[in-house]
Amino acid sequence: MKKNILVLLSVVLVLSMALAACQKATPVATEAPTVATEAPVATEAPVVEKEYKLAAIFPGVITDADYNTLAYIAMSEVQRTLGVESAYSESVPVPDVDRAMREYIDAGFNIIWTHGGQFVNQTVELAKLFPEVVFIAEGDAAVKEPPANLWFIDRNFQVGYYSIATVAALATKTGKIGYIGGQTLPFSYAEVHAIQQALTDMGSDVELVKVWTGDFNDPAKARQTADAMIADGVDVIMGSLNLGMFGVFEAAKAATTETRTILVTAKYTNKTTFAPANYITSVLYDFAGPLEEIVTKIKAGETGGYYPLGFATGVKIQTPLKNVDAAVEAQVQETINKVIDGTIIVVKDTSEIK
Repeated sequence: MKKNILVLLSVVLVLSMALAACQKATPVATEAPTVATEAPVATEAPVVEKEYKLAAIFPGVITDADYNTLAYIAMSEVQRTLGVESAYSESVPVPDVDRAMREYIDAGFNIIWTHGGQFVNQTVELAKLFPEVVFIAEGDAAVKEPPANLWFIDRNFQVGYYSIATVAALATKTGKIGYIGGQTLPFSYAEVHAIQQALTDMGSDVELVKVWTGDFNDPAKARQTADAMIADGVDVIMGSLNLGMFGVFEAAKAATTETRTILVTAKYTNKTTFAPANYITSVLYDFAGPLEEIVTKIKAGETGGYYPLGFATGVKIQTPLKNVDAAVEAQVQETINKVIDGTIIVVKDTSEIK
């Protein structure tokens, strides 16, 4: 009996092992491999640079080889170097400047430059009405409480005329020098006051004759004025005119003889070719550099500011001096250096000349 039980148990054990060997393995569930991915990067919308368009308004013609030519050159340089679309109007009288500015604003121009001290008041008033437009004005006294969208170029004409007075006082043979201006404007008064200051600082007893023709661009009036000065003994004339300078040079050439030479200084540009034997020098002005700097700042977000012209910013005396002794040039250069380093302070006095 016991033997049968043992046999039975052996058979059951063998069958169990056989069944276990025949049973298939159950697969183990595994997670799919994780693939590393970067989180989506947030992208900003591209910054679109504001487009600027410059409109310039000139009081005279751009072919005057003078004040307005310099402005046209400046506008063209800004267009070339900064890629600013530009347009201009020339020979704009004061009563029409408001209309001219508004027309440019209506046409989408957002930088308005009025090139002339006679336009300051209208420019300031319009700047207050159009705060989204940037205005550039020129003048001879800083604007009180200027709007935030106004750049003001202070021309500081007195600085150059202090040095010009030194030239004239040292070059005269008769002891009489003359100043011929156009309209009686504050900047012209400042030039004459600077001449008077220079003569005082030099301890000079040279006599100054000063006359305003009433027109910067009338050669005939300038010729008549210069003729009268020369007849009165003036032998060095300091001109502060535009096209009127042609008349001054014609008078100087006509009055020059073998024993007497009438000399002339000018303003804004090199006028050597007008009268090579009579020309001394000019107070040279550059508006391209200042305008380019201002527009660059406007594009950077500076919508207003004050920009003074001077020997470091757009003004210089043309050298070498012509038709005078080398000693004159040396003394004039010494004067200029003193103005630059602050040893000489040229007073800006725009009060009326009595």
